[in-house]
Amino acid sequence: MSHPRVAIIGVWLESNRLAPVAAEKDFRDYYWLEGAAILEAARDPHPFIVGEAAAFVKTMDATGPWAPVPIMITGCHPWGAIDGRLMDRILARYRASLIEAIADGGPLDAVYIANHGGMIATDRDDPDGEIMALAREVAGPNARIVTTLDLHGNISERMVDSVDLIVGYRTNPHVDMIERGEEAALSLRLMLAGRADPKSAFIRLPLTPASIALLTAAGPYGEMIDFGVRRRAELAGDILNVSIFGGFVFSDSDKNGVAIVVTARNDVARARMLAREIAAAGWENRARFKKSLMPLVEAVAVAGDRARKPVIFSDSGDNPGGGGTGRTTELLSALVWSGAEDVLVGSFYDPLLAAEAHRIGIGGRFQALFNRHAGLPCDVPFEIDAEVIGLHDGNVVGRLGYAQGRRLRLGPSAALRIGGITVIVISDRMQTADPVFFEMFGLDIGQAHTVVVKSRGHFRAGFTPWFPPEQVIEVDTEGLTAPVLERRQWSRLPRPSYPLDEDVTWRAPEGW
Repeated sequence: MSHPRVAIIGVWLESNRLAPVAAEKDFRDYYWLEGAAILEAARDPHPFIVGEAAAFVKTMDATGPWAPVPIMITGCHPWGAIDGRLMDRILARYRASLIEAIADGGPLDAVYIANHGGMIATDRDDPDGEIMALAREVAGPNARIVTTLDLHGNISERMVDSVDLIVGYRTNPHVDMIERGEEAALSLRLMLAGRADPKSAFIRLPLTPASIALLTAAGPYGEMIDFGVRRRAELAGDILNVSIFGGFVFSDSDKNGVAIVVTARNDVARARMLAREIAAAGWENRARFKKSLMPLVEAVAVAGDRARKPVIFSDSGDNPGGGGTGRTTELLSALVWSGAEDVLVGSFYDPLLAAEAHRIGIGGRFQALFNRHAGLPCDVPFEIDAEVIGLHDGNVVGRLGYAQGRRLRLGPSAALRIGGITVIVISDRMQTADPVFFEMFGLDIGQAHTVVVKSRGHFRAGFTPWFPPEQVIEVDTEGLTAPVLERRQWSRLPRPSYPLDEDVTWRAPEGW
C-alpha cells in the first residue's frame, strides 16, 4: 500500500480591520516557508511556526508512514486585512503547486491547512474560505481536508462546506495548540483508514463579544466549551470533534459571530443535535458576555497603593496579539507622571528606540523618544530621561503559556529605567504573554509591585505563578484593540448582534 500523500498549506493571520494592511513583508518577517523548509521547521524541538502546524507534522511522523507534500505556509503577527493582490498571488501559487503535485505524483489523499480563521482581505471578507474551497476544488471530492483554527476564527459556511474537519483551539489563553495539531493528525489517520466519514453541523449566533469576555477557565464561553466536550464524551463515540469559536470582533466582517462546529464520525443528525444544544446554552447565557474594565485614573491610583498585593495590568487597548500597534504611550506616561515605583512594563514595540539603546550601551542615559517614527493617531510620542539597564538580541524560547517551547525572534531589545519604572523595548511587534520578555534581562517578576503588559489575555497563562486571577486588572486604554465595542464604528458586522444591540432574537435552524 502506498503511503498517504498529504499536502501542507496555510496562511495564518488574525485581521483587525482598523490596523494597517498586512503586506508580503509582514508575512516574510514572521515566517514564509516553502517545500522541505516547512518540514524542517515543524520538526524543530523549538519551532517558530504556529504550534499546531508543527504538532500535526510530528504526529503524522509518529503514527505511521506518510508522504508529505509541503507546498507553502506563511504567517503574520495579528495585523490588518491581507492585501488582496497578495492573497490572489498566494491562491494562484497554491493552485499551480497542487496541480503540479498531482501531475507529478498522483492524487492527493489529504490536504492539511494551517490557518488562523480570522483573516479578511482588503477587497473581500473570507480569504480563509477561499483557501479551503481551492484545496477542495483541486484535490477533488475524495481527498480528506483538515484544518486547524484559532478559537478567535470567524467561521463561514464556505469554510465548513469545503473541508472534512475543522479543529479549533479549546483554550484561551491558547495553550492547547500542540493537542489540537495532534488531534487533527489522529483524526486524519482515522479518515484515511476508513474509520470515519465526517459530517459537520454549523451554527453562528448573533453574538459578537469582545475578546476580554472569551476566557475559557471560567465564564460563559468556557462553560460552552466544557458543555460541548462533556456531551461529546456522552455520545458514545459518535462525535469526532466539537469546536466552539468565540470569533474576533475586530475583523468587523459579515462572518463574525460565536460559531459552533460539531463534526460527527458519520451521522450529521448527531452533529446537528449537539450543535443545537451548545448554541442554545450559549445564547441563554448571552448577558454574561458583558464585561467591565478599570478606568485609567483608577489604575494609576492602584499602582501607587503600596499596601496592596502585587498586580498585573493588561493594557487592553493596545494588544499586539489582536492587531494593536504595541506603541501606545497612554498608560506608560500616566504611570511615569504619577511617580509609580517598582513597575515593570512590557513590551513597547520601537525598533528605532531599541537600536539607540544598543548604541548608547548599558549604563548610558539619554532622552528616550518613544514613537519618533510615524504611526497611527493612537501612537502618541513620549519623551523622557532614561537609563539603559539591559540589552539583548531578542532570540529566546518561550517559557510559560502561549509561547512555551516556541522560538521567539524579538530582535534587538532593551530594558530602560525611567524613575521607578522599567520598560522593555522590542523590535518585533509581539504581545508580552511570556515571562521571558522580562527574564531575558535578569529581571525578577516576583519583586515587582506592578507589572504592565501589552497583552489582552494570553499573559494570564504566562504570568500565573505570580498573579492569580484576583490579582489581574484589565485597564480601559485606547488603541486598536480597545474592547469597549460601543466606542467603535462598525461597517460589516452583522446587525443586530449582542451585546452591541439589546433587542436580538435567535432560533435554531429550521428542520434541525
